[in-house]
Amino acid sequence: MNRRMRTTLTAATAAALTVALAAPALAAAPGKAPGGHDATRQAVRAAVADGVPGVTVTVRRGHGTWAATAGVGDLGTGKPRSTRDHYRVGSITKTFVAAVVLQLEAEGRLSLDDTVEKWLPGVVRGNGHDGRKVTLRQLLNHTSGIFDYLADPGFQRTYMTADGFMKHRFDEAEPAELLAHALANEPYFAPGTSFEYSNTNYLLAARVIEKATGNDYGDEIDRRIIAPLHLTSTSVPTTRVTLPRPGSRAYSKLARTDTGPTYDVTELNARLAYGSGQMVSSSADLNRFYSALLRGRLLPPEQLKEMKTTVPSSRDTSRYGLGLVDRELSCGVHVWGHDGGIFGSNSDAVTTEDGRHSLAVNFNGDWSGSTDAVIEAEFCGT
Repeated sequence: MNRRMRTTLTAATAAALTVALAAPALAAAPGKAPGGHDATRQAVRAAVADGVPGVTVTVRRGHGTWAATAGVGDLGTGKPRSTRDHYRVGSITKTFVAAVVLQLEAEGRLSLDDTVEKWLPGVVRGNGHDGRKVTLRQLLNHTSGIFDYLADPGFQRTYMTADGFMKHRFDEAEPAELLAHALANEPYFAPGTSFEYSNTNYLLAARVIEKATGNDYGDEIDRRIIAPLHLTSTSVPTTRVTLPRPGSRAYSKLARTDTGPTYDVTELNARLAYGSGQMVSSSADLNRFYSALLRGRLLPPEQLKEMKTTVPSSRDTSRYGLGLVDRELSCGVHVWGHDGGIFGSNSDAVTTEDGRHSLAVNFNGDWSGSTDAVIEAEFCGT
């Protein structure tokens, strides 16, 4: 899911949050490389001071690894976060989905210039949407114009308000139901004429993977990426509503505000996010994944080049490729990766183009703090 649409989930009191943040703890993981991350430490502390319950961050540079936590993983008990925490990664899922589509292209099983209609006949129709005019490439770089189902007022009332979330957090919505929310609205623009981030694009991309392979898209991610890279903390859960251990609680205001009640939203059925944001991972695994991707371990040169071919995005400092964001930092350094927000979880994972310097960070609250600031601190020292 996209950071813009974050809102998130069992009641911890505002008083408990205040106590937890009064004296943030910060600890480097034992046995990790010391030094060189003072600015990153400060940025992590600042996020907790800003209201994030807890932070976990891992940096990999060359052959060295540094990891740290701040704040708490459980507002009720005060238990700290772990550098080994599993967490929901939201839209970081999109990079995995795009990589599988590109692997299928490399195998000659599909083309990025194929229309959505070719793989999902009759599925994208209504209110001006037409799958015959949208290509797979346009799905992956968000130039399709297809409406984002998360932005549909009906979807938001049902799933993203406090009452709606509590009632429907364990629903097993089918892709067709999610797509119906999108198609109830007009497209943003004609295909290929502009950029608009839409989670519907990756719902459809996941369905194309399933049509092309005959397997669930999550099974293809597992077989093609998770298993070969030994990402032991990464999964595409189907109906599992809990997080693997170790893991922290996840908290949300379930509103477009940083005030009001704080809800524990840890347990939920992320199948609602499907190919746009369903996955679970850890900071160490995300670093390994993005480093391997940029180093060419997952895609042939031609497909990696396509993945890194970008279009202007909605942010002046970044451009969007195929499930991969090129971000220019304030010091001129470019990092490649993706961010991800889902109920109670805000994550970011980036690496330099050579794959040698990687960072992955997670906040277990979705209403405050800046992962951008953590990235700037690590790569620019500010």
